[in-house]
Amino acid sequence: MKNITDYLQHHRDEIFADIRRLVSAESPSGDKAAVDRCGQVLQEIFQQRLGLSAVVDPQPVQGDHLKFTLGNSGPQITLLGHFDTVWDHGDLVMREEDGKLYGPGVLDMKAGLVQAIWAVRALQQLQLLGDNRIVFLCNSDEEIGSPSSHQWISRQAEGSEYVLVVEPAEVGSGNLKVARKGSGQYQLAIVGLAAHAGNNPEEGISAVQEMAHQVLFLHGLNDPARGTTVNVGIANGGSRTNVVADRAELGIDTRTTSAAEAQRLHEIITAIQPVMPGISLTLSGGQTRPPMEQTAASRLLLERAQQVANTLGFNIEGKSVGGGSDGNFTAALGIATLDGLGASGVGIHARNEHIYLDDVVPRAALLAGIILGESGEDMCQQ
Repeated sequence: MKNITDYLQHHRDEIFADIRRLVSAESPSGDKAAVDRCGQVLQEIFQQRLGLSAVVDPQPVQGDHLKFTLGNSGPQITLLGHFDTVWDHGDLVMREEDGKLYGPGVLDMKAGLVQAIWAVRALQQLQLLGDNRIVFLCNSDEEIGSPSSHQWISRQAEGSEYVLVVEPAEVGSGNLKVARKGSGQYQLAIVGLAAHAGNNPEEGISAVQEMAHQVLFLHGLNDPARGTTVNVGIANGGSRTNVVADRAELGIDTRTTSAAEAQRLHEIITAIQPVMPGISLTLSGGQTRPPMEQTAASRLLLERAQQVANTLGFNIEGKSVGGGSDGNFTAALGIATLDGLGASGVGIHARNEHIYLDDVVPRAALLAGIILGESGEDMCQQ
């Protein structure tokens, strides 16, 4: 059999079984034991479908990270995805209904990992890989900002010809993601002076009042024209209603479209000063993901994807989105990076999370065709 789509269609039931198996291995980011159990299931699928064993990057707190390599020479093509999820055990139940598969992490992003495995398996079985070296990087902590994996990803991806990220497609359209905002996480601790709110309030310095000033200042940094957002998502302060609050804290999220804007915003936030006399501020945190900016090389990669999609009978576009992914790290290295190549569906981080089962084979074929390059267009035709 010489046709990638036919090969994948022939193995459709096995692909779906692998997706269900991986989704059943629940893997909330904060539960290392569960994430490692899921990683073991993923290793078993890689061994069964591609004959590959993992190089394990052990972690003391987060789940272990996994690297799989097919081929020893030739240009490196990196496929990137995570197997942790935002869902605690039992939050969602896997079920199939009206051509949709629901479940924890099915869209974000376990189906995408399975699609990638089968895309490469099709190329392997049809002897179409040539001298390409395929490296799968599967990390365990993306949903909490990749604290233990971002440097590992950068090291392992360095020198890649390009990176394909099998995060979900753009919701509602199936489009790919060519640019993502960078993100920052900051914590602001505010210390004032406690006093009795009835007897001697004038002797106190309210950290909660200062907190209100700082929230207004921070939200004033929003700049829609630049694509810059600042959100105070956590605001806590005080101990009792009859005490002038001596402590408060803020949790701050930032999003920017360029490295220059990220630096500008960082400098403003790190220079923050108290509004009220007697208040002290302590700021921690910083930029957690650099922006994923579109480049000439990534535009060429998108064009290749569009050509392959056309031969498969559908159209795709490249979109800029606000959320970040681990593709932000590889793009920051100057490597052409194309994101959103995973499953299509609805409900990322929502209780109705699901994939469209009819799209699984076409999207796996799309990934295979991109890896093949120009020679893949005819092979991917239905």
